[in-house]
Amino acid sequence: MKALTVNELAAYFDHTQLKAFAHKEDFEKLCSEAAEYGFAMVAINSSPVALCKKLLENTKVHVGAAISFPLGQTTIEAKVFETKNAIENGADEIDYVINIGELKNGNWEYIKKEMESMVNICRAHQVLIKVIFENCYLEKEEITQLAKIAKEIKPDYIKTSTGFGTGGATIDDVKLMKEIVGDEVKVKAAGGIRNLETCMAMIEAGADRIGCSASVEITEAYKKYLQEK
Repeated sequence: MKALTVNELAAYFDHTQLKAFAHKEDFEKLCSEAAEYGFAMVAINSSPVALCKKLLENTKVHVGAAISFPLGQTTIEAKVFETKNAIENGADEIDYVINIGELKNGNWEYIKKEMESMVNICRAHQVLIKVIFENCYLEKEEITQLAKIAKEIKPDYIKTSTGFGTGGATIDDVKLMKEIVGDEVKVKAAGGIRNLETCMAMIEAGADRIGCSASVEITEAYKKYLQEK
């Protein structure tokens, strides 16, 4: 297992609450936990951004908005508008879902234009940008081509999954994505990461961020692991 301090492990986590039925108390709990443990970010839909920004003021925890989530089936213009709105409300990071339908159509120019548009708006506002691939719907060749486009356009991160598809992050996908983008773009693993063993395997495979809702449980398991060494 990779040698990390508890704080170093905690800094990998995008602590996640993306359920449609989440209410104010859920976000209060999410933000309280993120601040207590020192997680990198809270990952939420764009609607509660202002609430979470207020809850996390005077902390180092970022607020991350999921854009066109979880299907990605909105126009580039709609994604840009939602992104601008989220940034105005206090988002420090943006995770957007690619238009999977256009990718499946082989419309790589659209995918490239979409990524450029999203990266440009985030760069203009000094906000981190992550591109969600949703690998469970993609062939290896499609993941490879998409990662090559990302290597050219250089978002901050490429991300395996929404966690709402038919599958989540896999070790093989993380390795493939990291192999293609190298050190020029970081990789976020998300979806189905529910225990310490899986989390550490993703980090070993090359993940720089971990998106999950089990961040507290995994961090506590790591504390126990270190104590028992």
